[in-house]
Amino acid sequence: MSGELMVQDHPLDGLLRADRLPHIWCPGCGLGSIMSCLTSAITESGTDLNQHAIVSGIGCTGRVAGYLKLDSFHTTHGRAIPFAIGLKLAKPELVVTVFSGDGDLFSIGGNHFLHAARRNIDINVICVNNFNYGMTGGQCGPTTPTGARTTTTPFGNSEPAFNLPHLAASLGAVYVARWTSLHVRQVHHSMLNAIRKPGFTFIEVISPCPVGFGKSNEIGEGLDEMRMYRTNSVVDPDADLANAGIDMQRDSPIVLGDFVDIERPVFAPSGVDRG
Repeated sequence: MSGELMVQDHPLDGLLRADRLPHIWCPGCGLGSIMSCLTSAITESGTDLNQHAIVSGIGCTGRVAGYLKLDSFHTTHGRAIPFAIGLKLAKPELVVTVFSGDGDLFSIGGNHFLHAARRNIDINVICVNNFNYGMTGGQCGPTTPTGARTTTTPFGNSEPAFNLPHLAASLGAVYVARWTSLHVRQVHHSMLNAIRKPGFTFIEVISPCPVGFGKSNEIGEGLDEMRMYRTNSVVDPDADLANAGIDMQRDSPIVLGDFVDIERPVFAPSGVDRG
């Protein structure tokens, strides 16, 4: 009608818990875009929504499970993967996705990642990597690049960082990809591939954390970090993953792509079909 603002429903509204919005994420954070990629991939997968379960740990990324209108579990710190394994073993028909952060998955939760990957448990793991513990004060974490400043490494991190795609591939993950929150079409496509792929899949999505990480390293706001992604990203699905680590040099390439897509027997307890 003339003079009135017509508001239409968004096609993904049914997947969001509107009573928990607006979200708690900082301006410039990439988590909203990444969550949107996941909801789009879930919808496009064609799987009944009642067959999806989302599991997260503690941290900014862990809030995603609470915003999605699906069977979702916000677990204790570092324990998202064992919760997810329990779900999958109890109800093999479920599509179980772990959506958590680099600190939660690879620090306190690192041991769980190792063994779930080597066993080829049929779960999807999406790691949003912002290079620090963003929720608790911007401390150094297992993916903080060497030389990066954080609240606990004010003179620069002296330790080597995990190269997550290389780690996942070395453990036998059947699908491995890395993108940034700028590459939303590719993130969506990789998530759809992971949902449809039997076995342990892993996607790393690099995301700005302007308050916790960008400020300490003079990167600027979220858009400034996104521009850095656009300038430095190199899509190379055939890259040698041993050389795909990330450092803090402004002109250093960030290697992206769908790196691994293989078949392996999927873990299942005795008497349960592998699918």
